[in-house]
Amino acid sequence: MASTEPDRLVFASKRFARIWRSVTSPYYRFKHARMLHSIRVGLAMLASILLTTGVDFPHGIWASVTVLVVIGGLQHSGNIRKKAAERALGTMLGALIGLLVLIQLRFIGSLPLTYVLMSVVAAICGYFAIGRPAYIALLTAITMCIVAGHGDNTIDTGLWRTLNVLIGIAVALAFSFALPLHATYSWRYLLARNLRECAHLLGRIARGEPFEPGAQIATFAALGERLVKGRALMPSVAKEIGVSTQRIEAIQRVHRSLLSALELMATGSLAHANAEQRAEFARRCGVDAREVRSGLLSMSRALRFGSYVRLLAPVCAWEPGQAPSVAPADLRADLQGPYWLSQRFAEQVEQMRVLLLELEPHWNIERQSQVPREV
Repeated sequence: MASTEPDRLVFASKRFARIWRSVTSPYYRFKHARMLHSIRVGLAMLASILLTTGVDFPHGIWASVTVLVVIGGLQHSGNIRKKAAERALGTMLGALIGLLVLIQLRFIGSLPLTYVLMSVVAAICGYFAIGRPAYIALLTAITMCIVAGHGDNTIDTGLWRTLNVLIGIAVALAFSFALPLHATYSWRYLLARNLRECAHLLGRIARGEPFEPGAQIATFAALGERLVKGRALMPSVAKEIGVSTQRIEAIQRVHRSLLSALELMATGSLAHANAEQRAEFARRCGVDAREVRSGLLSMSRALRFGSYVRLLAPVCAWEPGQAPSVAPADLRADLQGPYWLSQRFAEQVEQMRVLLLELEPHWNIERQSQVPREV
């Protein structure tokens, strides 16, 4: 019996370590992003209530409202911090304007003038709300109304509301660092999934296997959906890894071209070819297709696991832009189009590898954390 107690402790510690590795794993956080985000929002809401109610701050509800505004609809840490910075700037501008409105009302005492001033500020904010600083402009007008009301608030009330909004921003920022959800990981995993799916589809095409129309439509719809999701993450990814959006756009452009070329291969003349034509295409293009498929899987694993070594080997023998443009003379005429398209597809895969390798020091967050610091 005495020997079972240490065994239980060892088992419990191993189980805890396994759970901890899962929770801290970026891929786990990506798979369960909604659940983790809901927990984060709930805990941030509770913290804002305890901070303001526990200390008995007047108008503490505005801290909770700010928490929901800053992190309620945003799950990635880069977006949260950007939104918090914009919220802080808009809050400070709006609070300053609201306090100035209250001060002029106290000294001049004209409610019509107060209404005119607030309307003018709202009009100016509305002008800038259609453009790049839209969120800041909108929050400036909203915070002005929160602080000044319709001229019926006191200066003390305005100051308390401003303080509570700043507390809400601080709470939202603090919780953005707890098990952060980086847009970079989401973008990588979406791209990795699509590259792996492309490898699977290319293998089927190279083997001459026909596609079921319904399954083919569903497959390419899922590929397109992940492409759109990845594109929406581009600004956040660029901000997180410190590169220009144009460099991420270059990868997304090749990504889109790969999907288009693959869909043409699956739905073009090969889709209507007979068994003999499919066998001929598989015989002439199968070797190249296997190399390209291997390259797609290597890129997928590099993005999924942060293994940059998988990006070092070229996918094909030629450089991007130097693929053969003329089909072999003995190739059947009805297969020359698919052959040319397969060469272009291989060229684009190699271009994708080069772009990912160039940007790897930035997107490979795992490798950055493993680099030893100089003492």
